[in-house]
Amino acid sequence: MTTKTIYRRSDNGQLTTKQYAERHPKTTEKERVRVPAPKPQGK
Repeated sequence: MTTKTIYRRSDNGQLTTKQYAERHPKTTEKERVRVPAPKPQGK
């Protein structure tokens, strides 16, 4: 499994962009979430 970095607002839990998080460091949180590998599409 791979990971992905997401940014979330602390007040309401809404996902935000990296740029928003950098401008509002006191009210955003950086999280690492697991991303499942894509399933092979065999026939």
